Amino acid sequence: MLKTLETEFLFVYGTLLQQHNKFTLYLNMHCSFYNKGQIKGRLYDIGEYPGLIVDNNAGYVYGNIYKIGNPEILRELDIYEGNGPEEEQPNLYIRQKHLIETDNDTVKAWLYHYNLPIENLKQITSGNYGEYMRQKKRPPGN
Repeated sequence: MLKTLETEFLFVYGTLLQQHNKFTLYLNMHCSFYNKGQIKGRLYDIGEYPGLIVDNNAGYVYGNIYKIGNPEILRELDIYEGNGPEEEQPNLYIRQKHLIETDNDTVKAWLYHYNLPIENLKQITSGNYGEYMRQKKRPPGN
């Protein structure tokens, strides 16, 4: 069932899931957690953060959905994500609305998808950035 209310949603799948990230704290102060979600796409390791390419023929990318309390929050997140005319061109990410699946429903949410070439980037095949980072930090053999 698609939500048709005026509620704005945001889907996050990368560094905004990290507990001690200052923008995660900002997000948690100004938005409310709605549900876990997933979208068909490919996730890539770009270095300090991941990039999502929406692709209906791929596996799932997992993240969290938030209800946005105030549209001003999107302007702050645009700066964080390198999105907008005053940011370096081409923008690192583009903010667009996409349908995000949950266990109970589907919502239309803003998400930041990667906007630069993906050649030579490592794909995160699990679609789960947090899990990928935990495995990356484990010492070999553990």
